[in-house]
Amino acid sequence: MSKLKCAVIGAGYLGKFHAEKYAGIKDCELVAVVDINQEAAEQVAQLYGAKAMTDYQPLLGQVDAVSVVVPTSLHHLVSRDFLHAGAHVLVEKPITVTVEEADELIAIAREKNVILQVGHLERFNPAISGLEKMADKPLFIESHRLSPFNPRANDVSVVLDLMIHDIDIILALVGSEVERIDASGTSVLTQGTDIANARITFQNGCVANVTASRISMKMERKMRMFRPCSYISVDFQNRVLIKHRTGEKEMFPGIPEIVTEESVFESGDALLEEIKHFVHCVKTGENPLVSGEAGRKALATAIEITKFLKHG
Repeated sequence: MSKLKCAVIGAGYLGKFHAEKYAGIKDCELVAVVDINQEAAEQVAQLYGAKAMTDYQPLLGQVDAVSVVVPTSLHHLVSRDFLHAGAHVLVEKPITVTVEEADELIAIAREKNVILQVGHLERFNPAISGLEKMADKPLFIESHRLSPFNPRANDVSVVLDLMIHDIDIILALVGSEVERIDASGTSVLTQGTDIANARITFQNGCVANVTASRISMKMERKMRMFRPCSYISVDFQNRVLIKHRTGEKEMFPGIPEIVTEESVFESGDALLEEIKHFVHCVKTGENPLVSGEAGRKALATAIEITKFLKHG
């Protein structure tokens, strides 16, 4: 099969890394980097022998696949245009601003029979891989995603910026509809919510307590989940997975022993794995790990949490 003609729309902080990955994949040809800032587009494009453009319209119908790495407010417009033109789209998270916009993208992708993947990067962290395949569903989940302040990603609240990563993972792990949400949060440095906590109750009885902050003094990305006869801790930042489970022996009469297994994963390139997965799905027609539908569910839950923060 010939190489996929690929383009990256948006040459900002994340866009330049998308371009780097496509340029390094043998099955892909990075043909263009697009940004309204011509200098930014040229700086990235020149690194990988691609064409620098300030308008993506001439690429419609000329490329096979694109990464959409523009501000969230433009996700719908740019993705819609490429999907209509028959291109496969990897759009950064959150998928869109509204659920209605996400529904439209999903419908177009189905109509055109193309891949729509959403860039929830944490799904490609090696520490979380395989958890979705576990038979026992979690009963209680607690997650903390804390980060020092960064002025780069403040066009959305901390819920849509950081918490949505954990929302996406939790929805995939629990596999049940949301029944109730309770949330609280506050703004500290920006006009939006900078720290938030949400308690999500699912129809199957599972409860998730999710905290996200972009004004912390340290970086922490951890999730803990309790299942029948086991407790699992995931450290996304250090790529450590610890499983505690009941054993066959007893540590006290009538009380089973606790057996601990710790796995430390090598430092990987989650973005490269995400884009390689996207390319694989484009070539095989397989459904992506983070489909448009998955991105929509995460967005819908995040929006409900945000509404609760605003209205109580």
